[in-house]
Amino acid sequence: MYSVPPFDEILATAHVVALPMNVKFRGVSLREVMVFCGPAGWAEFSPFVEYDDVESARWLASALEAGWVGHPEAVRDWVPVNATVPAVSADQVPSVLGAFDAVHTVKIKVAEAGQSLGEDVARVSAVRHALPDAKIRIDANGGWEVEQAVQALRALSVFGLEYAEQPVATIAEMATVRHALNGSVLIAADESVRKATDPLAVARAGAADLLIIKAAPLGGVRRALDIVAEAGLPAVVSSALDSSVGISTGLALAAALPELPYACGLGTVSLMAGDIAEPSLVAVDGGMRPREVVANPELLERFAAPAERRDWWLERLRRCHALL
Repeated sequence: MYSVPPFDEILATAHVVALPMNVKFRGVSLREVMVFCGPAGWAEFSPFVEYDDVESARWLASALEAGWVGHPEAVRDWVPVNATVPAVSADQVPSVLGAFDAVHTVKIKVAEAGQSLGEDVARVSAVRHALPDAKIRIDANGGWEVEQAVQALRALSVFGLEYAEQPVATIAEMATVRHALNGSVLIAADESVRKATDPLAVARAGAADLLIIKAAPLGGVRRALDIVAEAGLPAVVSSALDSSVGISTGLALAAALPELPYACGLGTVSLMAGDIAEPSLVAVDGGMRPREVVANPELLERFAAPAERRDWWLERLRRCHALL
């Protein structure tokens, strides 16, 4: 464990930016993030605005680890990365995929509020049509009830799913869905890990075949590595719609895992129309090489958030810092 740096030391290099999206993702068309630079490098603090302070404080712990301690030693220098397709209409799929380079694996958002299973099927079908040889995984973000999930996953399984991420909200529901599918679709846990008071509960309950691991919500790369080791399940490293600074932390986690059997969900910078690093940390030939990312002063100024939003984030930073 490291000593939490003083608030004023963090504040001295803090920037708040608002990065425009090429397409709406998780309901977000403008992604706000805070970055700052510590003795070990640039770090990102970017919990979504609706998250409370207790949950957000874990994101701050991750950022402080990255900026004041640095990342653990890597065991690989290349990380496979999936493309991500938001809950767009089927006719938008080709343009979304066109933003990614050499796509071998695709994660597709499903179960969007206000959308139907038919729209999900059309979206997944469009991806399969465009990329007949790619691996396809879907992410429901806990949006289905149990019966809906079983019906939907049986319908979508015809497209050859690698796995389904968080089809339902609770661990008990996850276990029920997994049992009903009887291995026909692998189940991955995301929110049941990163938003749980006990991130290992899903593994103990036999509710998932693999874990989606994100460094920031779990309190940092080292804590995430410990959780994977204790859970004893395969892990997929993912991000939370980060800038290149945040993606570099996810890459550090993926590079440090003893085993990495799946492509990682670290390609979301390609969904953005702006970034704070140049060049951006995006996949080339279906993967990325971990590297240090330095925020560009001109881009920090170009995408600087309005004064009232900066004040909101600084006050949030103050409250979360007090919880560490």
